[in-house]
Amino acid sequence: MIKDVFYDVVVIGGGHAGCEAAAASARLGVNTALFTHKIETIGEMSCNPAIGGLGKGHLVREIDALDGLMGEVADKSGIQFKLLNRSRGPAVRGPRTQSDRSLYKKYMQEKLLNYCNLNVFSDPVIKFIFEKNSVNGFVTQSGKKISCSKLILTTGTFLNGLIHIGEEKTPAGRFNEKPTTGLSEQLEKFNFTIGRLKTGTPPRLDSRTINYENLEVQHADTEPYFFSFLTIKNINKQVSCKMTYTNEKVHKIISKNIKLSAMYSGSIKGIGPRYCPSIEDKVFKFSNKQRHQIFLEPEGLKDNTIYPNGISTSLPAEIQYEICRNINGLEHVKILRPGYAIEYDYVDPRELFLTLETKKIKNLYLAGQINGTTGYEEAAAQGLIAGINAAQSVKRSEPFILDRSDAYIGVMIDDLVTKGVAEPYRMFTSRAEYRLSLRADNADLRLTQKGINIGLVTNNRFEIYKKKFDDLDKLNKLMDNLDISPTKVAKFGVNIAKDGVKRSAEQILSQKDVKMAKIREIWPNIPFKSKEIDEQLEIKAHYCGYLTKQSADILAFKKDENLKIPEGVNYDILSGLSNEVKSKFKKIRPKTMGQALRIDGITPAAAYILLSHVKRKSIKSIA
Repeated sequence: MIKDVFYDVVVIGGGHAGCEAAAASARLGVNTALFTHKIETIGEMSCNPAIGGLGKGHLVREIDALDGLMGEVADKSGIQFKLLNRSRGPAVRGPRTQSDRSLYKKYMQEKLLNYCNLNVFSDPVIKFIFEKNSVNGFVTQSGKKISCSKLILTTGTFLNGLIHIGEEKTPAGRFNEKPTTGLSEQLEKFNFTIGRLKTGTPPRLDSRTINYENLEVQHADTEPYFFSFLTIKNINKQVSCKMTYTNEKVHKIISKNIKLSAMYSGSIKGIGPRYCPSIEDKVFKFSNKQRHQIFLEPEGLKDNTIYPNGISTSLPAEIQYEICRNINGLEHVKILRPGYAIEYDYVDPRELFLTLETKKIKNLYLAGQINGTTGYEEAAAQGLIAGINAAQSVKRSEPFILDRSDAYIGVMIDDLVTKGVAEPYRMFTSRAEYRLSLRADNADLRLTQKGINIGLVTNNRFEIYKKKFDDLDKLNKLMDNLDISPTKVAKFGVNIAKDGVKRSAEQILSQKDVKMAKIREIWPNIPFKSKEIDEQLEIKAHYCGYLTKQSADILAFKKDENLKIPEGVNYDILSGLSNEVKSKFKKIRPKTMGQALRIDGITPAAAYILLSHVKRKSIKSIA
């Protein structure tokens, strides 16, 4: 029985955002609690049983670099590791793994339920307790009143969630789980902008009823690329996925029944994710395509459930059967659970500061799909930042803010709070201006020291990071002090201009197709530390010119970014600004000139007017 108690930080929700938020807050040494509907569903993979991908994999590596949970848990539950874009440049390679759904949940629960400074309760929250414009507690379903300094809301798709299968509507946060109700309405009283978004999931299939003969095979990588910098080896059997396709007959069935889809009948008002469309959307919007691929992904090593990635749908169950049984390999398939669309409430993320605290209610933080994002990885990254900042605020320490040049996490949060969302936000490498610097392979070198500085990183990770940093530093210095003439290096098969000028080992490494193995052939005294360290040395050398230019770009960016805008700017008195621009500035309240420039619809002329005002205010304050 929970007594009426006080916690420094309370997290509501046990999904990916909630797990990272609670763990981050607890790691920073403050008294933390997590409240959720059911303890047994903590870490549930509500949709596809996979972690990572392009852009998303970068987020997971960054979460791990800051000692978060997702990377380690994904590695422990991974049953098909793949590095996407392996043949392309390092900036756009994305780690991904198919996970065993039950193992992921098991390992996440083991981590959280044994975390220091963290208590976990199965008792849904039904009402906030406000004092003026500040939240200081809540009431649970069991009638308990809990007080707290900071509250982090991570409700995922549960906030007034509504499942659609054809014309059937079922209030739910996900399949067979009740939604969270009443909280949106409380936020609306504070004039929060609340909208509806939609996502969907495909039917689940029985693998024992699928004919896998003649289907394309997608193998796991022979050398797994892990998410966590702590992972040494794979612990699970690796499996293959099979691939099949829709066809003309399937497209005709969908077109004939399109009005029965919740998305096309008018039942759903929320906007769905453009980059993860339903099969109805694919057929309707891309009518020139004769087929669409479907990845048949196993949900676990001891699970007969198959996730058919590519046919998310809200058509009636009987139509889903008709579709599946006209697909190659699925002619006799059994559907274990129909696909569905789910509609849920979200808060306009422009209501948030970069710390993810709300502007209208003090001490309230939002993270995950409630902020208009889609995906486990985006949610987890927000949870991490919200948890850090809530704990930092309790400790009266500086907020922890990553900017666009620091991390993909910084890109995502800046996009959300500056631009808002018109559709569920998904991370891609193309969203990052400095992606050559923000690679998956160097996430620890970029971020772990920042975590160490605020006490977020535990001893084990600190030691591993320190050794890697020291090893790299020693090797870089050693290679700077080794040189060779063009004539001598030609004997090793490396041809450079015969100008008599000696080149350092790093300069030789920068030549096309030269790897560290060749460098050690030339200089046997260069020690081998690890494959990861060799990778860092090779990338640094091969992309030296580009990285130097990007460093200059980042310095220029920070010059604008670091120009602070005073807290109480009265935008109404700035002559020359349109009412629309004034309204945007007042809504978002940018903290820096860099953020102001990124607001949609802000012209260079409007930014110049604001810049002139800020500089005048700065001169007056100095005088």
